[in-house]
Amino acid sequence: MRIFSKSRGVTAIVAASILGSVVATAQPVAAAEPVDIVATAQSAGQFTTLIAAAQAAGLVDALKGPGPLTVFAPTDAAFTAALSSLGITASQLLSDPVKLAAILKYHVVSGKVLAADIPAGVSGVPTLNGKKLFVVKNESGVTINKAKVVTADVIASNGVIHIIDGVLLPPSDPTIVDVAQSAGMFTTLLAAAEAAGLVDALKAEGPLTVFAPTDAAFKTLLRRLHLTPAKLLANKAALTKILTYHVVPSKVLSSDLKSRQRVTTLNGATIIVRKSAKGVTVNGTAKVTTADLTASNGVVHVINRVLIPRNAFR
Repeated sequence: MRIFSKSRGVTAIVAASILGSVVATAQPVAAAEPVDIVATAQSAGQFTTLIAAAQAAGLVDALKGPGPLTVFAPTDAAFTAALSSLGITASQLLSDPVKLAAILKYHVVSGKVLAADIPAGVSGVPTLNGKKLFVVKNESGVTINKAKVVTADVIASNGVIHIIDGVLLPPSDPTIVDVAQSAGMFTTLLAAAEAAGLVDALKAEGPLTVFAPTDAAFKTLLRRLHLTPAKLLANKAALTKILTYHVVPSKVLSSDLKSRQRVTTLNGATIIVRKSAKGVTVNGTAKVTTADLTASNGVVHVINRVLIPRNAFR
C-alpha cells in the first residue's frame, strides 16, 4: 500500500511538471489577418463569375487597392439567374468590358459601410458607377435594389463585402417610376399608379416631386378605411385624386424647403409642408422618412402615411 501511494505521488508530480512545461511554452494562436477584397472573394468559393468579370473589366487592381470600399457581391447562383433572365451567356457578358465595368462599379460604394451603419428605411447610396443604389433596411433585413443581403459584414483588409442574391443592373436614366421600382417598398403605390393610368405621367419629362407612401403606409390606410387593396385599386376616380395629391409639378429638394409652405399639387388642392429640427412633415401627420431620392425627371420623398384629399371619395 505504501509503495502504491508513493508511485501515485511520483506520477502526479511528473504529470504536473509536464503540464506546467506545456503551459509555460505554449504560444497564443494569432487570428488570421484579413486579406483584400479580391482574395477574400476568391477564398469564399462562390464568386467565380464575379471575379472573372472583374478581371475582364480590368477592375481587379482597384478592388485590391487601399480603399476602403464596400462591395455588394452577387454569388455565382445570382449571376446564373441574371444571365438566364437577360438571355445571354457568361461569355457574352464577359466580352463587353465597358458594360461590364459599369455593372460592377454599380456594386461598389466608396468607404467601409457595415450593416450596423445602414439606417432604417430607404436610402439612396451613390456608387462608383455614379448612379445610386436604393438600400432598404427593415425588420426583414436589408435589400439592395430588391436583391437581398444574405450575408453581411465579410471583412477584408481594404473594406467589407456584403453577399447578395441578385445582380444589380444600373438604370440607364432612371425616372421616378424606376426609382420607386428599385427601392422595392412601393408595390402598392406602383399598382395604384398603374390602375389610375398615371405611370406614363410619372415617367414624363417633369420635373415632378412625389411624396411617396410606402407599402406599410398603404396597409395602415386600408385598415383604417376597412378596404381591401382590390377595392381601392378598382376605384379609379378616387385613386387619381389621391395619387395626384402626392405630386407637385416642380422639383423640390429638402434643402429648398422653408419652415412652412403651402404647396399646390397636381390634384389642384394644396398640402402644407413643415420643416423643423425634428424633420419634415406633410399635412401635419405624414413624416418624410427619407428625402431627396433623385430621378431624371424629379425627386422622391418617402413618407410614412398616405395623404387623403377632402374630395377623394366624392
